[in-house]
Amino acid sequence: MSTLSVEMLAAAAPTAPITSAGHAQLGIAVLVGIAVIVLLISRFKLHAFLSLTVGSLVLGAVAGAPLDKVITSFTTGLGSTVAGVGVLIALGSILGKLLADSGGADQIVDTILARASRSSMPWAIVLIAGVIGLPLFFEVGIVLLIPVVLLVAKRGGHNLMRIGIPALAGLSVMHGLVPPHPGPLAAIDAIGANLGVTLALGVLIAIPTAIIAGPLFSRVAARWVDVTPPEKLVPQRPSEELERRPGFGITVATVLLPVVLMLAKALVDVVVDDPKAHVQRVADVIGSPLIALLAAVLVGMFTLGRAAGFGRERLSGTVEKSLVPIAGILLIVGAGGGFKQTLIDVGVGRMVLDISKDWSVSALLLAWLIAVAIRLATGSATVATISAAGLVAPLAADMSTTHTALLVLAVGAGSLFFSHVNDAGFWMVKEYFGMSVGQTLKTWSLMETVISVVGLGFVMLLSLVL
Repeated sequence: MSTLSVEMLAAAAPTAPITSAGHAQLGIAVLVGIAVIVLLISRFKLHAFLSLTVGSLVLGAVAGAPLDKVITSFTTGLGSTVAGVGVLIALGSILGKLLADSGGADQIVDTILARASRSSMPWAIVLIAGVIGLPLFFEVGIVLLIPVVLLVAKRGGHNLMRIGIPALAGLSVMHGLVPPHPGPLAAIDAIGANLGVTLALGVLIAIPTAIIAGPLFSRVAARWVDVTPPEKLVPQRPSEELERRPGFGITVATVLLPVVLMLAKALVDVVVDDPKAHVQRVADVIGSPLIALLAAVLVGMFTLGRAAGFGRERLSGTVEKSLVPIAGILLIVGAGGGFKQTLIDVGVGRMVLDISKDWSVSALLLAWLIAVAIRLATGSATVATISAAGLVAPLAADMSTTHTALLVLAVGAGSLFFSHVNDAGFWMVKEYFGMSVGQTLKTWSLMETVISVVGLGFVMLLSLVL
């Protein structure tokens, strides 16, 4: 994976100390740039790609940088970010589409639910959401799980929140903390973190966080909100049109294959720690994100596609359809990388270092707070992750590999804080579950806040022991 190393970040930032006047001007430039992005997204409903592009140019102009240099910084950052994470997002999307269209996702759901009792149903749902959420984008995961959530709640006589909140928690935690989702990948690229270590720590934090924000918080949410599953919103499941679908074991193995390969590489790096060793060279290849995800996609074409009876044309069509929805995501992530590079090149990274060195605030807490502020303002977890990662990237210069990974996870946790009316996900959850705005705030929004705060708590805890 192509990442911006700490050395590159240091070289991009000005080496000479910035004067107090420079600090003031840069501080104003950051506030104005972010304000423009927020205003364009929230008030004028401009696409995040265009908003980030305009905001980057405004940031550079207010900072007093030559406009041609600002354009170069933006396009350089956009190009390096897309080069680093674009292929990974595309491969993840293909794997997710194969999982959905082949009926593999439904097979995982049905197998786990068949073995779950009434009392263990919320736990079964969060497990399903976590497994399915590994390769699937949040929005796709919601669409896949909504029929299950509504049917289980109706047939089992459950309060919809007891089943819905665990499903949403499992998906959201994976979206914010675990690569290969776009936000964590972009933050890893910006901060220069090790993907394998970040993945391992992300999963370690995601499991207890999903439990607390899912099955446990759903008990509270169910007391606050009691809604009836809306009949009209039960869509057809993909596997209902298939004559057969892949088995449970092979489906789970295919989904977990890239995770296992990347974690194996991280483990070999720790145990062997010899770049010339044959085993480490092999692990570096098969455990690289590109090869791990590519292997999962190629294997999935047989274990998922062929198992569902897909011919060559159907497989080709599935791959083609999977790439269409990610165009907007790639542009947003790329523009976020351009915004990040503009921040670095005009000297904001050095400014953050100069100012924060006199603070007693932990770098992890600072990263979380910045991500929270941008998330509340823009409503976009991805924009919050990319922008915050660009601001705090220089703080990783003197950090260990594990603490650099924790910095990524602190940003990811902050990006999930209190989803509200400026977040498209807020309205998606509201409509699917048939809730009012107030009910959505008391359930979905608070659940997101629980994930964010608990995630930060585990990040800070790990920072003390690693």
